[in-house]
Amino acid sequence: MNELNDHYRMLLGLDEAWQVKSVDLSTESKRVVIALEHRGGSLTCPECGVSCTRADLAPERTWRHLDTMQFDTILKARTPRCACETCGVKTVDVPWAGKHSRFTLMFEAFAIRVLQACSSVKQAASPLRLDWDTVQGIMKRAIERGLERRETEQITQIGIDEKSFLRGHSYVSVMTDISGSRVLEVVEGRTEESTDLLWKTLSEEQRAKVQAVAMDMWPAFITSAGKNAPSASIVFDRFHVSKHLNEAVDQVRRQENKSLKKQGDTTLIGTKQMWLFNPENLSFNRLLRFSELKEQALRTGRAWAMKEQFRTFWECFSHVTAVGFFEQWYDWATKSNLTPIVGKAKMLKRHLPGLLNYFKHRLTNAMSEGFNSKIQQIKSNARGFRSFQSYRVRILFFCGKLELLP
Repeated sequence: MNELNDHYRMLLGLDEAWQVKSVDLSTESKRVVIALEHRGGSLTCPECGVSCTRADLAPERTWRHLDTMQFDTILKARTPRCACETCGVKTVDVPWAGKHSRFTLMFEAFAIRVLQACSSVKQAASPLRLDWDTVQGIMKRAIERGLERRETEQITQIGIDEKSFLRGHSYVSVMTDISGSRVLEVVEGRTEESTDLLWKTLSEEQRAKVQAVAMDMWPAFITSAGKNAPSASIVFDRFHVSKHLNEAVDQVRRQENKSLKKQGDTTLIGTKQMWLFNPENLSFNRLLRFSELKEQALRTGRAWAMKEQFRTFWECFSHVTAVGFFEQWYDWATKSNLTPIVGKAKMLKRHLPGLLNYFKHRLTNAMSEGFNSKIQQIKSNARGFRSFQSYRVRILFFCGKLELLP
C-alpha cells in the first residue's frame, strides 16, 4: 500500500509537504478516491507570501482529477489554514488546483483542450461528463488566466467594431489587436461609456503605445479613442466607407424605382444586388443585364458611378494625391443633385483627416470583419446566447489567442 501511495504521489507531482494517505477503489461506482494529507511544518500566506504557522485545518474538500483507466478519480483533503500576523487566518493554496476550483489543474487543462476541439459547450460537456454550467465555469477561469498574462504585451494597432447580439438594436463592441490577429475584449453596447470600458482593459502604458485605431465613423468610438488614446491616429475603415456609399446608392435606387413604377416603368425592379455587388462578383447573365442598365440615363447609375469612383481614393500613392482626388470627387458628388450622395459626401468631408490617415498607416478593419464571421459561427453553434457574459467568454476563448492552460 505504501508503494501505491508513493506511486500516486509522484503521478500527482506532490512536493514533500503533502502525502497520499490512502487510495480507495470502488469497482461498483467506477471511482478512485485519493486521500491527501498535509505533513505539517511552515506554511506560506496566500495573500502576502510570508511564512506562517498553521492555525487549523479547513473542512474536507474534493477535486476531480483525470480519469484512471476510465474510472472517475477524486482527490480529497483538509487544507491547512495559516495564521498570518498581517492577513489573519487564510486557507493556503494547494499545488494541484487553482483557488476555488473543484478540479485539478491537469483536469482543467484536459477540459480546455477538449473545448478547443469542439464546436460548442454542449458537445464538450458529454465526453467530460460535466453539465453546461460547470464547463462554462472552466472556460471563464481559463480566459481570466489568459487576460492576466496579457497585461504587459505591447499592442500598436487597434480595431474597434460593433457586432449584433440579441434581436433588434442590441450590440456589443469588440476591440481587436490587428497585428496580433486576436480579439482583445468585448463589452455590451456601443456607447461612449462602453467603448471607454474597452480601452480600460489596456494599461495606461499599453494605450500610450497604440499608434493607430481603425474604426467606422460612429461618434462614440471617435470620442472614446480621442480621450483614451490621444496619441493614436484614427483611421476610418475603407469597408465602412464603402458601406455608407452603398447605402446612398440604394436610397437613390429606391427613390427612382418608386418614381418609375408610378409611370409603369419596371426597369429597376429586382436590380438591388446589381448596384451593390462588385461587378466581378456578378454572374454572367446579371453582368450583361447590368451593362445595359449602366448605359441608360438613370439617377441610380450616376450614384453607382460616384460610389465606384471613390474606390480609386484608396489607391492613391500618397496623402497629397489623395487630397487632390477627394476635392475633385467631392465637387462632382455635391453637384449631382442626388440628396443621399450629397449627404454622404459631406459626411466624408467632415471626417477627411481620418480618411487620409489611411495613407500613413495603411490600416483597415478587415480583421474585425473577419472575426465577425467567426463570432457568427460561435453564435450559430451555441444556437444563440441569452447572457452577454456567456457570449463574451465564448468569443475570448475561441478568438482571443489567450494562454488558457493552467
